[in-house]
Amino acid sequence: MKPVRKIVSQDKDVLGGIAVFAGTRVPVHALIDHLKGGESLESFLVDFPSVSREQAEAFLDLAEAAVVEDLSGARAAG
Repeated sequence: MKPVRKIVSQDKDVLGGIAVFAGTRVPVHALIDHLKGGESLESFLVDFPSVSREQAEAFLDLAEAAVVEDLSGARAAG
C-alpha cells in the first residue's frame, strides 16, 4: 500500500469538528457504519467517491493497529 500523507482531519469549521477523511467532508464513521451494516469497502467507495481506496485502507490499518496496541497494553497491565 502507498503511504497516505494525511488520512483523517478535524476542523471545527468542517462538520462541527468530527473526524473526516482528509480533503473531504466524509466522516470516518461513515466507513465504519457501512462495514457494520454488512456493506463492502467497494460499496463505500462507490457511495463516497471523494475518499480514495488508499485513505480507506490506511484508516482501517490505523484502527486495527490501535485495537492491537490497546489489547497488548491491557494484557501487560493485567
